[in-house]
Amino acid sequence: MSVLERIFVLVVIVVVVAVDLLGVFFSPGVNVIASVLSIATTSVLILYLWSPLLATCALGLMLALSFVTGNEIQTLLAVAVAAALVMRLGWNSLILSYIGGFLVAAAIIAYGDLSGPVNVGIYLIVATVAGAIGFALRMAFARGRRLEQQLVEQELQEREAVLAERRWIAGELHDSIAHHLTVVAMHVQMLDDAQVTRQSQEAIRVAARKAMADLRFVIELADDGPRASALQTGDLAVAVDEARSEFESAGHPVVSEGDPRDERIPRAAEIVFARIMRESATNILKHAGPGEVAIGLQVDDEAATLTISSPLPATPRRDLPSSGTGLNRMAERVLGASGTFSAGAVDGQWRVSARLLIA
Repeated sequence: MSVLERIFVLVVIVVVVAVDLLGVFFSPGVNVIASVLSIATTSVLILYLWSPLLATCALGLMLALSFVTGNEIQTLLAVAVAAALVMRLGWNSLILSYIGGFLVAAAIIAYGDLSGPVNVGIYLIVATVAGAIGFALRMAFARGRRLEQQLVEQELQEREAVLAERRWIAGELHDSIAHHLTVVAMHVQMLDDAQVTRQSQEAIRVAARKAMADLRFVIELADDGPRASALQTGDLAVAVDEARSEFESAGHPVVSEGDPRDERIPRAAEIVFARIMRESATNILKHAGPGEVAIGLQVDDEAATLTISSPLPATPRRDLPSSGTGLNRMAERVLGASGTFSAGAVDGQWRVSARLLIA
């Protein structure tokens, strides 16, 4: 029950009790015992604010005592009004018990040996109207709680959507920018070598230009405008050619197998493979030891498999640390496309393998 409802019930009960008390003190010839029982019956209604079961039991006791004191008519009126509280706060079994007890009491009063005829129908109407009001309040309260719960769920969904968008943007920035920054960092260390200074300068210039282009690409992808929907997000052949050029610039011979332009590779698989190729290139430039890099692409009528192998370093590099985010991102992309992914050391080589169904 809401605070406003509690205040309203308390005010009504206090007013009725105050009127009954004034009647006891200022009306001559009043049956004090009956008046006290009537006041007690009205006061019992306050218990509904804490325990509907206890209040209904106490109300039934007061109704039973009223047959002894002879004021069952007044008590029946209070019981009829209590229908609003029973319907508002009670559960099914309590409501049915109340209805049964009220009808039994009304029948006893209607057919009992009283001093005069009693129109029990009036009390039935009062109980029906009060019960209808209580039921309406119950439905309104339940609807309010449902709407409140829906608002909470909607807020949680919006918050999750914002977090998911932030994670997506962070992942895209990692995939797009981290690779080029790795190339820049690697070639900056080679600028002191006069024999490769020109090539390193050119590699830095190209990596910086691509980083700016990829940054604009991610910003446009995050936009809801029409430009974002028209952008393409992965070209496997371009990614392989870029990786080969970067490997060779870093002193790694490259052996490649398979055709990245194979028309049997679906667009979705091509996008995933392009991202894996780029992230693997980043990791190889950071951590690989001297030696050959192998890129293999096997395509048949059922699946496409991309395998990238590079030599393990003799000692880990401290100048280009790794957070492990790249491997997690690659695994998420492949598993999200219902494929299989593996990465680890095999026979002195670091091997990354991704397999996607195309059938």
